[in-house]
Formats: sequence, C-alpha cells, structure tokens
Amino acid sequence: MTGPLDGVKVIEFTEIIAGPVSGVMLSDLGAEVIKVEPPWGDPWRDGGGPFAEHESRPFIAVNRGKRSIQLDLTKDDGRAAAHRLIEDADIVVTNHRPDVPAKLGIDYETLSVINPRIIYAEASAYGLKGPYAGGPGYDVLAQSFSGIMSAEGIMWREVPRMIRTTPFVDFATGYSIVQSVCAALYFREKSGRGQKIGTSLLANAMTTLSGHLARTPGSPTKPQQWYDEDLPLLQEAGLSYAELNDLYNDARWWPSAMLIYYRPYQTAEGLIAVACLSDPLRKRMADCVGFEDRRFQPDYDLEAPESVEFADDLLLRVEELIIKKTSDEWLRLFHEAGVPAMPVHFVEGLLDEEQAQANGLVIEQEHYAGGKMQLVGPNANFSDTPLEAVRPSPALGEHTTEILAEAGFSAAEIAALLESGAALG
Repeated sequence: MTGPLDGVKVIEFTEIIAGPVSGVMLSDLGAEVIKVEPPWGDPWRDGGGPFAEHESRPFIAVNRGKRSIQLDLTKDDGRAAAHRLIEDADIVVTNHRPDVPAKLGIDYETLSVINPRIIYAEASAYGLKGPYAGGPGYDVLAQSFSGIMSAEGIMWREVPRMIRTTPFVDFATGYSIVQSVCAALYFREKSGRGQKIGTSLLANAMTTLSGHLARTPGSPTKPQQWYDEDLPLLQEAGLSYAELNDLYNDARWWPSAMLIYYRPYQTAEGLIAVACLSDPLRKRMADCVGFEDRRFQPDYDLEAPESVEFADDLLLRVEELIIKKTSDEWLRLFHEAGVPAMPVHFVEGLLDEEQAQANGLVIEQEHYAGGKMQLVGPNANFSDTPLEAVRPSPALGEHTTEILAEAGFSAAEIAALLESGAALG
C-alpha cells in the first residue's frame, strides 16, 4: 500500500485546472487515476506557454500521477469504451458545462446504471440551478462574480486586476472535490451506495469569503452599509468603476490600529512580514521593536477621533524603527521573542528553500518532454500510508492501448477502435 486510497480507481473527464487538481491529489493519496482526453487533448496542455508540443508547465503540474487515454466520446464506440472503464471504477470526476456530460454519455444517470456504486463528482461554474446554471466558468469569472476581484482593490487600466499569482478558486474547487469524494467513499463503505456530488467555482469562492459574508441583520458592516446606501447614489451620479472601487476599498480598509501588527515591513535590505493577531503577541512585538502602544491601556477609547491620528503616527514610528535593522536581525529577535515573522520571498525561489525541501514538498520527476523537472509534491504526510508522486504527467494518449487492454479489449478490438478514430494514441 502506497497511500490511503490504494485500490481506488478514478476516471477523470476533466480539463484546465479545477478538475485536474482533484485528480493529482487523489493520485497522491494512492488512487489510480485515468485521464480521459478528447482527440485534441486537454486544452491546458497548450496553456500558460507550452515548451513542447501539447506540454505546458501548468498542465504538467496538475496532471502528474495520471495515465492518459484518448477517446472520441462523440462516436458510439468511443462512448462504449468509456463505459467499459466505468464498470470497475470507484470515482468519476467531471468539470464540463452541465449540459455536456449527457451529450457525451458520461452523465451520472447513464454511468450509475452501468455501475450503481460509482461516486460521481461534478464541478460546475455557478451550480446547477439559477440564471447562470449552464454557463461556462473560469477562475477569473469566479473572482469577478463573487466580488473577490473588486475587494482586492488593485486596479489596472481602470479595471480591477485579477489575482494572477494562482487560480485559487480553481484550486479550492479541486480540494472540495477531493474532500467530497473521500466522504462519499466512507458513506459507500457503510451503505454500499454510490452517489452524485456537485460543487462549483461559486460555492468555493463564497467559502473563501465566508468571514466577509457573515451578515448580521440590523447591524451592517461599514462596507455593507456603503454597498446598500452609497453605491446606488454614486452609480446614479455616473462615477467610473475606478472611482467607485476607490471609495469601496476606503470603506473596507481596516483601521491602521491593527495593521501595525499584521503586515509586511521594509528592513535595512529586504522585507519581512509579521502576524500578531492577539494582544499578547502584539505586546511582544512592541517590546521587541521598542515602542509603546498606549492603546493597550484598559481605559483607552479606540473610537475616539484622536485614536486614528495616534495609530497613523505610531505606524510611521514603527516603520522607522524596523528599517534600521536587516531582515536576519529582525527575524532572529522576533523568533527569540516568540513573535510570528517570516521573510518576504519571490515565488521562483521557493523550490530551493530548505524548509520546503525538508518537508518533502519539492519532488523531482523525469518527464519525457521536460527532462528532469522539479515540482510541488504531495501536501500531506501520513504516518502509516505515506503519499507518493507516482509518475510524471502523461503524454497525450500515452496509455490508450494499455488501458483498453486492462479493460478487457482484445488486440483486434483495440485495433478497430484506433482505426475508426474512436480511440487515439
């Protein structure tokens, strides 16, 4: 046994990011994952700047651990081959538009007749009900519709800029699929029944925003009050989106009282970040840096008008103090005092970080097109069932013949499928 899901078979009808993320995680957990690709392959093979034909680094990162079979599901024989794979499968994952699976014969209603124990996870853009139920979805659309993009407050050419470092709504949706199918596997062990699971980019975007979306009737937050009362008037007055976004983020911005203790700082030669979310930690930081914050006094009125000016002045004072020492000096002082602090890095250096390597988060795999590659490895450690990145991402249709043979197709049947174009590879 190489992982807790050893013996579990996953058939993945997915593309781009959210669905493939779930597949790579299930593979890390020990499942056998078969990626079913159309004749043209997963479009993400050519996304993010391909460095070889049908191979891009973003695709490789979220498709390692899988085998690839090419099937044309618009052909009867291609669908029949896919159905044969379902007979002994445990999990199916799809992230097509809601109307697509039925057209291709891979919807839950069809597959659950073939295998009543199948666990079918479907990720849509906005859910299966409501005015946008059938729409296509991508991370940038989830960011825009959910308000995440506006709330970040970073403008570019008079419009909000998406969070571009990582498609985090896609990744959150992939994690949700994994969580859900593992729960469904446990239920199936008790009941013997499979089931259909639905999640969406919208659902997971809202989950990440749950702290901001906790509404108390009769006691609105400042940004909620701005949204309800000011925004309609400002829109009627014809303000541009850039102007509205500035005012919105003024309403959302935390008072600087707490920002002193939870933010990055410039040091003598670099940057560090501190994270003190309790008064004991804040007092440790104040002692370590050498400033007095009288707001800790029991009788101090944080709502008093002078408190804003005091907080602004104190913030400048703290910045002046921290810039006098190097990052290493501050990190040593903060860590000795028990103040949470870390250096600010660039993403490109993370694979070389000793901390990441020591915890098995950096792996090396030999890829047929990329050669020896460093990638992010499994993100959890199991004491009894260690996780393993079993193989690099597959070439398009690399395992078509192998998978069909395992499914019981004879050499003649496989040849016929390849000849007809129902299977490729």
